[in-house]
Amino acid sequence: MNPESTEKHLRYLRIALALWVVMFPLTAGAAEGHGDPSASVLLGLAVILVAAKLGGSLFARFTLPPVLGELLFGVLLGNVGLLGLSLFEGLRADPSMDLMARIGVVILLFEVGLETDAEGMLAVGLPSLMVAVVGMVAPFLLGYGFGLYFLPEAPLSTHLFMGAALTATSVGITARVLKDLDKLSLPESRIILGAAVIDDVLGLVVLAVVSGIVTLGTVSLATAAVILLKAVGFLVLALLVGRTLAPYLGRAAMALGSGAKLAAALVFCFVLAYLADAIGLATIVGAFAAGLILEEAHFHPPLREGELDVEFGKNRLDVQSGVPSLQQLIHPLSSLLVPVFFVLIGMRVRLETFADPTVLGEAALLTLAAIAGKQVCGLVVRKGYNRLAIGLGMVPRGEVGLIFASIGKSLGAVDDALYSSIVIMVVATTVVTPPFLKWSLEREARQQAVGKRQ
Repeated sequence: MNPESTEKHLRYLRIALALWVVMFPLTAGAAEGHGDPSASVLLGLAVILVAAKLGGSLFARFTLPPVLGELLFGVLLGNVGLLGLSLFEGLRADPSMDLMARIGVVILLFEVGLETDAEGMLAVGLPSLMVAVVGMVAPFLLGYGFGLYFLPEAPLSTHLFMGAALTATSVGITARVLKDLDKLSLPESRIILGAAVIDDVLGLVVLAVVSGIVTLGTVSLATAAVILLKAVGFLVLALLVGRTLAPYLGRAAMALGSGAKLAAALVFCFVLAYLADAIGLATIVGAFAAGLILEEAHFHPPLREGELDVEFGKNRLDVQSGVPSLQQLIHPLSSLLVPVFFVLIGMRVRLETFADPTVLGEAALLTLAAIAGKQVCGLVVRKGYNRLAIGLGMVPRGEVGLIFASIGKSLGAVDDALYSSIVIMVVATTVVTPPFLKWSLEREARQQAVGKRQ
């Protein structure tokens, strides 16, 4: 970033920060009541969006994931009460904000599904599958064992969610690092990205099973098996039936004209999310399945004789009509709602829980367990691969780990102290991965260069 653009960037940040500060007294008076009940909701949404964009922009400037900035500014918002200011206490528990955050996470998983190629996921090969499975099982066992040892008085649901929260992998963060380093073509990179995508699907299945057990309040092999079959069956059935229905949905959207493409995609996403909830799974499982199913080709008319035969990718622009892709259409909506989810997650972190040294120790040990669990998965690939880089590439939990923590808290399986520890673990694993992954790949390149010279 050149000095001129840096100064311009900082100027915009100062303007946004000033706007945010001006909102403080307004927010304090929002609870006094208005003729329109939506007025306080709109002001709260404005405060959250400014916080999200400030934090995201600031962290992006230092080449850190913007989601961490949104999370950190959410922590600041939610804990100004420690300074004697009760400005944002209402936002943390506001049901309207909670509802928007829940819709935001559905949109987020829909986007992840849109970016995921189901066929490519099945074609990544045995090494990626082995890395994904071990990268899920080892952290789950470590998290579960951590709960048994350090929180023996906690219910089984808490131990299960501690294990589930460690299984996640954020493919987006690792992909960004590999892209910035121009290392996407490496065999290790293909294994990491393939395993991370599979890990997301397996993680959603684990989340469905654990959430189902917690909701039912009973634990048995039969219960777990039924929920597992239900989750896998839903994904498989959704893919099979959805692939048949999606082209008809696309044609209907085309017949309705401008704007119908986005509406049709959202209807498909919301219906599958509802169906997932109806059979006892998380709504995000349905949203992810909807994203996996929909493709750009479903929203394009069959080619007439003499027309250019174009193969449409999931995120490409329609070169025939100039109609934006689903990814481009959904982006403005996700830019509005997804930050609400991450800021609220940060706001629900209670810093006073860390006044207890025990909680800090638990957060540190949970982070070590999270890192160690993913390092194990690098050992299952054969010699010749950079095992350390593969393990490091699977470490960041990112937004997926935050989703797990949020659902655990909403189900009552995770208390304030444990929730804060999980968020700290997510932040730590996300921050440490880029520099260490870069170091590991560069070290391997140097060693190969030395070997060639010898």
